[in-house]
Amino acid sequence: MVQRGKQTHLKKVRKPNNPHLRNKAYKFRISPTQKQIGKLEWTLRRCKELYNAALEERREAYRMNGVSVSYNMQAHQLPAIKALREEYQDIYSQVQQDVLKRLDKAMDAFFRRVKNGETPGYPRFKSADRYDSFTYPQGGYEIVNKRLSLSKIGHIKIKQHRQMQGTIKTCTIKREGEQWYAVFTTEYAFAASMAFHPSEEEIGIDLGINTFAALSNGTFIENPRIYRKAEEAIKKAHQKIARRKKGSHRRNRAKKELSRLYRKSRNKRRDFLHQASHKLVTTYGTLVFEDLKIENMTKAPQPKQDENGTYLPNGASANGGLNKSILDAGWGAFVALCSSKAEEAGSTVAQVAPHGTSQACSQCGCVVPKDLSVRWLSCPHCGCELDRDHNAARNILHRYRLKKVNGAGSVPQRSHAGGL
Repeated sequence: MVQRGKQTHLKKVRKPNNPHLRNKAYKFRISPTQKQIGKLEWTLRRCKELYNAALEERREAYRMNGVSVSYNMQAHQLPAIKALREEYQDIYSQVQQDVLKRLDKAMDAFFRRVKNGETPGYPRFKSADRYDSFTYPQGGYEIVNKRLSLSKIGHIKIKQHRQMQGTIKTCTIKREGEQWYAVFTTEYAFAASMAFHPSEEEIGIDLGINTFAALSNGTFIENPRIYRKAEEAIKKAHQKIARRKKGSHRRNRAKKELSRLYRKSRNKRRDFLHQASHKLVTTYGTLVFEDLKIENMTKAPQPKQDENGTYLPNGASANGGLNKSILDAGWGAFVALCSSKAEEAGSTVAQVAPHGTSQACSQCGCVVPKDLSVRWLSCPHCGCELDRDHNAARNILHRYRLKKVNGAGSVPQRSHAGGL
C-alpha cells in the first residue's frame, strides 16, 4: 500500500516468472478447401495492408513532427478503422492487434540493433510474397474432431500427427508456397533438475564439410549435402522466372515451383538435423562442440582496390563454395537442436575454444601445421596416424576435460590422449 495525501493506491506487484516454464512449438499441416484458401489469402492481404499502414504512420509521424507512435496509440485506432473499412470487421480483432504487435516488435528490434552498434535494418514494407502468416494470440481457435475451428474463417481439416504437451497459448496460420500450416505454441512445466540421463559418457564432436560430424570415438556422420543436390534444379527454376514477364500467370507458376524446391530442401535438412541430434542426445550424457562463429566464417570479404580504383582479387570466389557448403550443413541449427533436446533428456551440451583443434596431435599434443586440403594427420613426433576430423574431435573432448579441471581450453594443450 502506498499512501499519497488522502488517496490510497494499490501498488501493482509483478508476479515472479516461473523458472520451470518452457515453451514448445508444434507445426501441423492443414487442408483448407478452395473457398477457405481464398478466405485465408484475403485475411493475409488485409493484415499486410494494416502492417504497412501502421509502419507508414510511424515513419511519417516521426519525420514530420518528431513523434514516436506506440503500439497502444495504434491499437486504440482499430475500432475507428473498422468503422471506416467494414471489411476489417470480418477479421478476428485479436489477429489485427497481433499485426500491430508484430510491427512493434520489429521496431524494438531495430532500436536494439542501433543501440548495440549492429547493422540497424529498419523495418520495411511487406509485399504479398513476404507476408505469409497471421496469429491468434489468445483465443478464437479450437481443435474439434480433427478440424481446426478459426474465428471468422471456419472449420479446416488438420493432420495432428503428434500429441501436444502443455497449455496452448497461440495459434499461427502460415502459408508455405501452396501449403498451409497451423503452428501452436504451448507452455508447460519442466524441471531440468529432475531429468536424468542413463549414460555418463562424454563425446567430442567436430563439425565439418566432407563428413557432417566426426565423433571422438571414431564414428562419422555423413553429410547429406541437401542443397548441393538440389542446386542445379534451383538454378534452372531461377532462370525460368527471369525469362517470364513480371505479373504474368506463367511467372507466378514458376515462382511456386521455386518455392516448392526450397521448401523440399529445407524440410529434408530439418529432418536430418532432428534425427541426428536426437540420436546423439539419447546416446551420450555430454556433447562437446567447438564454439564456432559461423557468421564470421561465412562473411563475404571486403572488396580491395588499388590506387587507380581497380578492384583486386579478394578471395570471394574461392570462399564462395566453402561458405555455401557450411550454410548447407546447418551447423548452427544442429547445435541449437542438440542444446534444446539435451535439456529435456538430462544430458549436457558444452562448447570449447576452436583454436588449433585440427592442428594439434591428439596423441602427444604437438602442433602439426597443415592446410585445409590435408585430410589426414601424420604426426612426426609420436607416429600417430589419424583422420583429421577424428583427431579434432578427440582434441575437443580433451579440451573440455581440461576446462572442467582447471579452466583451460582457450589455447591448444598437450593432450596425452591415448586413452580417449
